[in-house]
This record gives sequence, C-alpha cells and structure tokens, in this order.
Amino acid sequence: MNENTQALSDAGVSIWLDDLSRERITSGTLAALITDRNVVGVTTNPTIFANAIAKGESYEAAIHELAADGAGVDEVITALTTEDVAEACDLFADVYASTAGFDGRVSIEVEPGLARDTAGTVAQAAELHERVGRENVLIKIPATQEGLEAIAATIGAGISVNVTLIFSLDRYRDVINAYLTGLERAQQAGHDLSSIHSVASFFVSRVDTEIDKRLDAIGTDEALALKGKAGVANAHLAYRVWQEAFATERAQTLLAAGANTQRPLWASTGVKDPSLPDTLYVTELVAPQTVNTMPEKTLEAVADHGEIAGDRVSGRGDEAEAVLDALERVGVSYTEVVELLEREGLEKFDASWAELVETVQGHLDSAGAGA
Repeated sequence: MNENTQALSDAGVSIWLDDLSRERITSGTLAALITDRNVVGVTTNPTIFANAIAKGESYEAAIHELAADGAGVDEVITALTTEDVAEACDLFADVYASTAGFDGRVSIEVEPGLARDTAGTVAQAAELHERVGRENVLIKIPATQEGLEAIAATIGAGISVNVTLIFSLDRYRDVINAYLTGLERAQQAGHDLSSIHSVASFFVSRVDTEIDKRLDAIGTDEALALKGKAGVANAHLAYRVWQEAFATERAQTLLAAGANTQRPLWASTGVKDPSLPDTLYVTELVAPQTVNTMPEKTLEAVADHGEIAGDRVSGRGDEAEAVLDALERVGVSYTEVVELLEREGLEKFDASWAELVETVQGHLDSAGAGA
C-alpha cells in the first residue's frame, strides 16, 4: 500500500474513487487501486457514465445486443449502468464483508430529472436497488427539499442511501433528520437496522469556486484573504453538525438498537484553483468516520505528496465559524451561495443526463435500432 493513502485509512478516512467504467473493471485498474491505493468504494453520477460510455469501446457489444432486442434508450442506460455497478460491487465484496458493510460500497444515482419528484425518486430507488441486486449498492438521492422524504422512505424500506448534493449546514441537518426518520420507520417495519447504511455527501470545492469568484469581485484585502477557505470551513462545521446530531438521545437510541451512523462523505474534492494545494480537500478534511471520494487525479496527488497529519477537523468549529462570519462581513451571502450551488448542481446533472441519452441514442442509431 502507498504510505500516504495508508495513513488516511489509519486516520479513519475511507477512500472511495469518484469514477467507474466497464474498462476500469475489465482491465484490472480498479482492482489495482484497491490493492495499491486503499480504495474501498466507488461513487458514480450521470457525468461519469456519460464520459465512460462516450469514450469506452467496451460498451459497443452490449449496446448492439440490447438494440437487437429492441431496447429503447432508457432501458439501455439502465442496463449498462446497473451492470457496471453490480460488477464493481462484486469486486468490493471482500471489503464489504471485512468492514461490516461500511465500505466496499458502490453508488448509483436516481435519474436527475426526478430530483423534485418524491414519489418518482422512491420508486426508482427501489427499482435500481433490485436491478443491481447486491447488498453493497448505495442508491444516490439528491438532498433537495423533495428528496428529504424520498430519503426517509427509502431508508424506511431497508435500502441503503448515499445522499448527494449537500451544500448547506441547514440542509445537512435536514438530511440527518431524514435518515433518523427512515431508521425509525424501518424499525417499525421490522427491518434489521444493522443492515442499513448511509453516507451524506457534503460538497467542498464548488463552495470555494463560487465564493472565491465573489471575493475577487469585491477585491478588498480583507476579501482576498478569505479565498480558498470557505469550502474547508463549511465542511468542518458539517462534521460538528454530525457529531452533535448523533450524540442526541434520539440517535443514540437507534444506534443502541443496532443502527449505523450516517457518515459524512466529502465530495467534489478535486481542487479547481491552481493556486491552491492539489490535495487541500483531502489533507484538511482528515477525521475519523469520514469518507473522501476522489477523482483519480486527486488520489494520485495524495499518494505522491499528500501530507497526512491526523485529524484536521475535530474541534475546529469555532475557527470555521469565524471564516463564515468574515465572509458575511465582506458581503458574501452564505445562504445565497448554497442555494445557487444546489440549483446549479441539479442543472449540471440534468445536462450530463441529456448527454448520456444522446450518446446512447447515437450508438443505438448506428446499430440500426432507430429507437
């Protein structure tokens, strides 16, 4: 194992790869990352699948076969993505078993167009869970207002969930509440709470990208001194929210009944600003019982020169609050930023889904399906 990625694991951070393709599975590169880089899970999204299918020749035969059977574009997308996720789940089966279900996880997202559709999300979450057919799959549901009830309902049905697109601390509190509500429903329905797992994906780099743009526009020394600090501060406060929420009597009662904590997952950890350290959103977010899902470029940067100095998050809430307070003083509205980021996040996934549909439809047309 690489000493830097091993140090992350030793510090209580689960490394998940933010990428998946059929070629990664068949070529053995994903297996190598498990062996050499402490990778213990995978996250996917529509952008990842759009890129994989657009560039990957390994999908051609499967698409032609599905086209010959008369499958339409939606069915082809479902077939290809769930097959990839199922195979990846099998690859992580040993990790899943050895970590009692906390790791060895592979995520697949409900269609972005359902983000404001509670009932549609619940139905597709159940469908994807059944279609993949592996215990170690996580169904990704966005943390929209409408998604909160879908999260509670899906957890209540005994299905493990990766809650995605969390930007604000208030929405994160709502997500934890939805998880606990779902556990209470699952308990009432007779489900084994120990078999239900969840992570809450709190986005990091996008916060800095948007806030730093605003700080540049303000242009004062006080504003410019805050650049590159908001994303980490927001995540530090999220970790404090998590600690406080799972120390409550409500949460402790569920944990005592066999439930698992919903771990914070740091997402969007690739650094966009070249003036910032390329490992910033890894080294500054080391804390016990967290997940960091990284693009391979970030993972390799950590392996090469990441300086892992133990827990960098616990006890830094006051310092983080001071950063957010300073942002408000110079004229950056936290509420406005996080609301914008949620809207933009959904729009980006919608665009990626449209690209995925177009790509697959092009393959079908070339196969003579015309579907």
